[in-house]
Amino acid sequence: MISESDARAKILEAVRPLPARKMSILRALDRFAADDYFAQLPLPVFDNSAMDGYGVIASDCKVGKRLAVIGEQPAGVDRKLRVSNGEAIRIFTGAPMPQSADAIVMQEDVTRDGDEIVVNVDVDVGEFIRKRGCDLGEGQKILSKGERISATKLALLASQGMAEVLVGGEVRAAIISTGDELANLGEKLQPGQIYDSNSPLLQSLLQQFGAVVASVQHCRDASDSLRKTIQSAAKNEILIVTGGVSVGEHDLVQATLRELGAKIDIWRVAIKPGKPFLFGTLGSCFVFGLPGNPVSAFVTFLQFVRPAILKMMGAEDVDLPRIPAKLTVDQINESERALYLRGKFEDGNFAPVGRQESHALFGLSQSNALLRVGAGESIKAGQTVAVQVVD
Repeated sequence: MISESDARAKILEAVRPLPARKMSILRALDRFAADDYFAQLPLPVFDNSAMDGYGVIASDCKVGKRLAVIGEQPAGVDRKLRVSNGEAIRIFTGAPMPQSADAIVMQEDVTRDGDEIVVNVDVDVGEFIRKRGCDLGEGQKILSKGERISATKLALLASQGMAEVLVGGEVRAAIISTGDELANLGEKLQPGQIYDSNSPLLQSLLQQFGAVVASVQHCRDASDSLRKTIQSAAKNEILIVTGGVSVGEHDLVQATLRELGAKIDIWRVAIKPGKPFLFGTLGSCFVFGLPGNPVSAFVTFLQFVRPAILKMMGAEDVDLPRIPAKLTVDQINESERALYLRGKFEDGNFAPVGRQESHALFGLSQSNALLRVGAGESIKAGQTVAVQVVD
């Protein structure tokens, strides 16, 4: 049995980022940048008005001063207007500043009187002007290699006129669930059967961070069908097999993989839940064998499969987000394996939720965070701990 940290390190050492691809920024949401990107244009591109009002020379603007309105500058093409002492130009938000104007007086702070305005406030130089480059300078980095591309990052790329972006490779994953006890959704349960919940769980987790689910199949506990299904699924970059990875008489996954020539690098990890975890390669396909209990599958997926796929997709940060939380109840882990408690993070507190057995799917469904308690570790209520956000 290998330690959790050694297993993770071994997996991340084995996988490599896939070749990058160029795509429209409209399709790049939540992908990972495959290169550094720098601003080609400043933001704003030109000095412009932050308000609807009047472009003026600040020294002209004293309470009660009258100014002649000599023109209008809407947002859009610069009309190259110029303002002189005693004059004002009607201007709108986002419009380019008139030449010689060094301030904007808001329309609420003047009284319009025909072709003149009466200034009702004193005005300072630079007031309500967005200066060229005040938000972003030319040459400034706007996106780092390996960074997740959010909606706001896409907007920033668009502001530079970039229609395409280079992103990390596409990871295609196949899912195989095993076991005679499993029934497909929509089928009538026979005595002793349960519905397959792991396949929808894993499919959703994969889709959540951008992996492509190439196929989802279920196999009975029969070597021939399992062999054919694995051979077909191994054409993808990732194969996830859930169930059948232990050592019982009906656990056929490991033996079948070896018969097909797979190299098994990891078998059993010191983690609870999730000890019967497998990692290896079959040709160019990375194979992950997850336990059949849903909580075990969930935990091992997040700790081992997720970071591997994210690295293949070009992500720089492959860890789950960690946030500080105050533990609400004492926790003691008397096991020799690291324990992942499922619970709710809310209002700065973390509380375990429901039964903590590996089959307890309802408790898992009510949880949004994991707390790792090391082997032999004891944590008192009220202590600050770091929890992994999973939802």
